[in-house]
Amino acid sequence: MRRLDLLTAEEAGRAQEASSLPEKVRAVVDVLAGKGSYASQSLQTFIETTNSQLYLHITVYEPMVQKHLESLQSYYGNGLETGPLQRLTNLLLVEGLTDIQQKEHDILQIEATKGLRNVSKSIPLEKLFLPLSKVSIPPRISVTIGVAGIGKSTLVKLFVYTWAKGEINRDIIFVLPLTFRELNTYEKLSAERLICSAFPHITEPNCISAGAARTLLILDGLDEFKTPLDFSNTVVCTDPKKEIQVDNLITNIIRGNLLQEASVWVTSRPTAASQIPGGLVDRMTEIRGFGAAEMQDFLDQMFLDNRDLSGQVLRHIRANRPLHVMCTVPGFCWISGSSIGYYLKNSTDQFQETTVVPKTLSEIYSYYFKMALSSDWPEKPKETLRIEQAMNNSKKMVGSLGRLAFYGLVKKKYVFYEQDMKAYGIDLSLLQSSLCSRLLLKEEMQSFTAYYFSHLTIQEFLAAIYYYTAAKRAIFDLFTESGMSWPKLGFLNHFKSAVQRSLQAEDRHLDIFVRFLSGLLSPQVNKLLSGWLLVKDEHNSFRSQAINFLQGCLNTDYIISSRTVNTMHCLYEIQHTEIAKTVEEAMKNESLAGMLTPVNCSALAYLLQVSDVCVEETNLSNCLTYNICKSLLSQLLFCHNLRLDNNQFKDNVMELLGSVLSVKDCQIQKLSLAENQISNKGTKALARSLMVNRSLTVLDLRSNSIGPTGAKGLPRTPSLLSPCSLQHNTIKEDGATFLAEALLTNHRLTTLHLQKNAIGARGARKIADALKQNCSLKELTLSSNSVGDNGSVALAEALKVNHSLQNLDLQSNSISSAGVTALTAALSSNKGLINLNLRENSISKEGGPAIARALRTNSTLRKLDLAANLLYDEGGKAIALAMKENRADAALACLSLQENAIGDEGMVALSAALKVNTTLADLHLQVASVGVAGAQALAEALMVNKSLQILDLRGNSIGVAGAKAMANALKVNRSLRRLNLQENSLGMDGAICIATALKGNHGLTYVNLQGNRIGQSGAKMISDAIRTNSPDCVVDV
Repeated sequence: MRRLDLLTAEEAGRAQEASSLPEKVRAVVDVLAGKGSYASQSLQTFIETTNSQLYLHITVYEPMVQKHLESLQSYYGNGLETGPLQRLTNLLLVEGLTDIQQKEHDILQIEATKGLRNVSKSIPLEKLFLPLSKVSIPPRISVTIGVAGIGKSTLVKLFVYTWAKGEINRDIIFVLPLTFRELNTYEKLSAERLICSAFPHITEPNCISAGAARTLLILDGLDEFKTPLDFSNTVVCTDPKKEIQVDNLITNIIRGNLLQEASVWVTSRPTAASQIPGGLVDRMTEIRGFGAAEMQDFLDQMFLDNRDLSGQVLRHIRANRPLHVMCTVPGFCWISGSSIGYYLKNSTDQFQETTVVPKTLSEIYSYYFKMALSSDWPEKPKETLRIEQAMNNSKKMVGSLGRLAFYGLVKKKYVFYEQDMKAYGIDLSLLQSSLCSRLLLKEEMQSFTAYYFSHLTIQEFLAAIYYYTAAKRAIFDLFTESGMSWPKLGFLNHFKSAVQRSLQAEDRHLDIFVRFLSGLLSPQVNKLLSGWLLVKDEHNSFRSQAINFLQGCLNTDYIISSRTVNTMHCLYEIQHTEIAKTVEEAMKNESLAGMLTPVNCSALAYLLQVSDVCVEETNLSNCLTYNICKSLLSQLLFCHNLRLDNNQFKDNVMELLGSVLSVKDCQIQKLSLAENQISNKGTKALARSLMVNRSLTVLDLRSNSIGPTGAKGLPRTPSLLSPCSLQHNTIKEDGATFLAEALLTNHRLTTLHLQKNAIGARGARKIADALKQNCSLKELTLSSNSVGDNGSVALAEALKVNHSLQNLDLQSNSISSAGVTALTAALSSNKGLINLNLRENSISKEGGPAIARALRTNSTLRKLDLAANLLYDEGGKAIALAMKENRADAALACLSLQENAIGDEGMVALSAALKVNTTLADLHLQVASVGVAGAQALAEALMVNKSLQILDLRGNSIGVAGAKAMANALKVNRSLRRLNLQENSLGMDGAICIATALKGNHGLTYVNLQGNRIGQSGAKMISDAIRTNSPDCVVDV
């Protein structure tokens, strides 16, 4: 082309940049199309004489591709709104199916996981079929999973339409979207006939089967396929022209025996996706549900003409935690939003007296059906019927569709064809009614018509209504469609049969059906549907017996599973909540100890999923035994913040918890096991699980007995543990050595609590040496460890080079002036430490000047705790002089000199500093021997100081005179927020002075005047006066 002068150098370069021959051809043709007939004729002559492959691409493949693109744009562009679909443009990248996804019903999955997956990675839609890195290859088999109603088919439509417009994946020449609904209509197919029958315009399928053009085959809705895929018994077929059973064809394509060069994308509900062996799947993604903003936008779109109603619906959904979790699924959100909106629009004062906002699944679907049977449906009905005629038609329709729904559910059949309708005696003309079209959707293709319920739960609810109605008169087991079975007389026997079959079903596909069946026995649902689908008050004769039977299913000797939890859901649907309420109240009051019988354990497992009590923290302290803990494991898996303190747990329980932490589903982020009886053996079990766990970030093991060996394993794990609390575990020097070694390699641990572990000076030195290299640790607690001066000197050396540690706690470590001199010398050059706790040591007045030198040079320290040392007035004065300098880069905001006997002289010096200091906000001077003179000096400072917000003078002796001086200061000061004058010998007069002063002070929010010999009547008078003078101020008298 260049030699014929048909392409410029720039145009040829652009064509060469294309990744494949078809792309290059397309680029050349696009350029030559604008250069007249001579260019087109020259191109045709060139390809006919030089390149047969190129000739094929231009004369055969390219027109075929264009027809294919036009066909897809026309079919998939209709009704696809890209606005609400932003959620689908980013998928969660997952590492295979979790246990719960393989075994449980969709709704049970959402309830157990609270709609959240423990996944941190996502992948944009446009990169779904690209390599993840430069050294990897594109995936051949991709699987996208999502529960019913999450948007799998919508995702496929979005991808196909976006690709057909040329916006993504231009390296793919053919995208072939197929549904398993289509494949259900064939018995046998070849690979080439599969393509030609679905896409008649593809006249040369061999270009796909031979791999001449990169192809993406989409198989949407594996869960709707009529035949289970059996990969273990696949009959190998490599001939693309040979017709074989359709299920065998699919397994051969996925195995790579057919269409080896094509990429395959399968979408499915999670349980059905487990049919495909994990080893064959190159990439698995999951569609995420709504976030908070997306749910609000979705409801706003539903109620475009009434934003107030949208807001009310959202508030009701958020107030019901289980419902809010379920509404992260768009399909369920639409049903719930419609039902609650219908209730609110039709609620009058009289109506609200007899009904409540729908909360249970059965109530929501009862309102939905009532709306579908009424004229309040969002879309206008095709026909207008009288109410009597509508009721009669609805009963007939629900009876017909209910039988189809029930036996479809029993057979795990979710897509129906005309032959199915005829088999169940459904009048096809009935399917044209508005009433029916609201429940059953219709998909017409060239060769077939398919019907499917608008959501899986619609099929389950209809099935329950049919079973409920039929069970009242049936004499044979309804689950046996032929009617050949042992006689079953009476509704209750049929109810028991349904529950027992649900409990026995391995894939749990009947669980929601029995919830709805139970819900039809509730007074509220009967009231809603009586006259339409139910007979008024007929539930009364069955309800109590059904409740007794369900409760009997809970007596399982501490064997609790998702089946048990579903039985509790059935009791909730039937409006029997006494057991759950009793246990929930005990959870609130932390009084579960001794009441966890098998039945109450079942209720507890249920509450762990649905109760608001467990939102912030699941507190199961002081109430569990080994057996109870074992029975609750499957529910503990999904508790984000779990407290199991003081349960006398031994090492065998750690084996159990280790098994939970090792599971891929695990969502535990914070785990507290404080005050148990865990030794090094139990700690090893935890450490093994943390090698694979990816959720836990906080572990609290304080007050156990893990010892030095137990301390060896935990920080070495790759988990994101931070903080890790090993307080009071007798790890001693050897344990500190192990921890120090771990700190050299663990770069994720940010908080380590080691108080009361007897590590001594040598243990402190080991940790200090590690700190010289570790840059991740932010907080280190070593209080009550006998660190002494030698350990302090070692830590000081570390602080000279470590600028990442922010909090260091050395309380109660027998540190004297020598140790503090080393630490404060390090502070002169340290650029990271923010909080230093040196309380309850032996720092004498000689340590004061050393601390002062640090305060004169350090620019990062914000909090310094020197309480309960021996500084006296001389030490206090030295510190005050440093603060008086008020350097521009000084950071100290909180200072505690509690119990240091600084006296009036020290207080006078501090007061002088406060007159000029502008950084100090908190000053703690409890039991500091401050008298009248000190209080008067402090009062003068408060008249000009504008930074101090908290002042604690508890346990001094400022007396009435000091109180009067403070009162005068309070009339002027505007910065102080909290003032504690407890136990200061104020007497009634001093207290009155303070109370009166608050009349002009609008800054104080808390005052403590307790222990000042005011008396009960005086306390009331002072309290009333303060409330009058300063109503926003809280007073303790």
